[in-house]
Amino acid sequence: MESSQTVSTVESGQTVQPSFWEAFRFWLKLGFISFGGPAGQISIMHEELVDRKRWISNERFLHALNYCMLLPGPEAQQLATYIGWLLHRTRGGIVAGMLFVIPSVFILFALSYIYITFGSLPWVAAVFTGLKAAVLAIVLAAVIKIGKKSLKNNVLIALAILSFLATYFLKIPFPILILTVGIFGLIGGSFFPEMFSLGGQKGKATSLSGPSIGADSVSLHKNASSLRRNALLLFSFLLLWGIPVVILRFMIPNTTFFHEALFFTKAAFLTFGGAYALLGYIAQAGVEHYGWLTSIQMMDGFGLAETTPGPLIMVVQFVGFLAGWNHPASWPPLAGAILGSGIATYFTFLPSFLFIFLGAPYIEKLSGNSRMANALSTITAAVVGVVLNLGVWFGSHVLFLESGFNWFSAGLSIITFILMHFYKVGIIPIIVGAGGIGLLWHLIGM
Repeated sequence: MESSQTVSTVESGQTVQPSFWEAFRFWLKLGFISFGGPAGQISIMHEELVDRKRWISNERFLHALNYCMLLPGPEAQQLATYIGWLLHRTRGGIVAGMLFVIPSVFILFALSYIYITFGSLPWVAAVFTGLKAAVLAIVLAAVIKIGKKSLKNNVLIALAILSFLATYFLKIPFPILILTVGIFGLIGGSFFPEMFSLGGQKGKATSLSGPSIGADSVSLHKNASSLRRNALLLFSFLLLWGIPVVILRFMIPNTTFFHEALFFTKAAFLTFGGAYALLGYIAQAGVEHYGWLTSIQMMDGFGLAETTPGPLIMVVQFVGFLAGWNHPASWPPLAGAILGSGIATYFTFLPSFLFIFLGAPYIEKLSGNSRMANALSTITAAVVGVVLNLGVWFGSHVLFLESGFNWFSAGLSIITFILMHFYKVGIIPIIVGAGGIGLLWHLIGM
């Protein structure tokens, strides 16, 4: 039975369990403010869930993030699903994962229609310029916060730096990096446990099963796995995947939509490293193999997805939109675009729910294991480097344009960082204000 209590921070620093509808309202809000790709979204969730609402501890947040980094698909959406599951089981995970995506579905569809009908609009681009500057500041603030809480000694600091260098310069895939440092933590923690303790307590690994009542109440989840439950999950997934595929294959004459379903399913299972790894794969297939859109349109779609809330991987909806628009068969182009964008989104995100619901109970069982806690400390350090890598990648696209260095975005990023880091201004005022300043900058002709 759901608790009707609302979340509140008590004097002891603990929290009470948020009600389902309070969590619902938060996930809905998150769907509208989650700008900046995985780096920005992870940063926003950490700011809201760990620092402000205290629904989940920093350790438990990173514990979930470490698992999501190993998975194919959108790690930020999977992280939201995981935390939603921790708070309110399966229905909480479904709501969190869906609401993380649904607002961007409608926003990106509208922008896609504007793009294909009228071309790019300067005032829209101006708003997004301000938003991207704010997201850059959000990411920087998050890296500092997570780093302060997680990098307890020189070994972990060195691992974070090496992880950043490995991902930024050597382009080592995230899962390979995280598996490598995890093994290093297992071995190193056996000989030098004081160097690999997440909590920094000599000779003692920090347990993640703290006293908080919210997402940290791991006793609610450790026994959630069973053979029957796993079989039911797999059967449900096969039904949810198979029935639409059969309909698309045998009841709709246009094979473009059937090929979309198969392609985006394959992409969801095989592309590790999040949206950044997925983009090249989708671009090559969508442009060169299937001919759904042109290379210029693909780049424009990436720009739209990068500057709207929701996962950066939502670029798949733009690809599906143009696939249906350009190849509608006997249908009107708009009808083809609606179906095409819906198929791309559905088959891209469906596997993510399976990964979380199937794997999360087993990940929770590892939360009190001291050897796994040592591995977790090194993985957490690597995650700090990975998030920094995503932030630098994002920042390079925000600050360095073809026309030169973007002084406006740099100045706005510095101002928003100061407001967040030193004056504790909330996420929503930052995002709304930055978007408004971007629009004002355009209107006055700067």
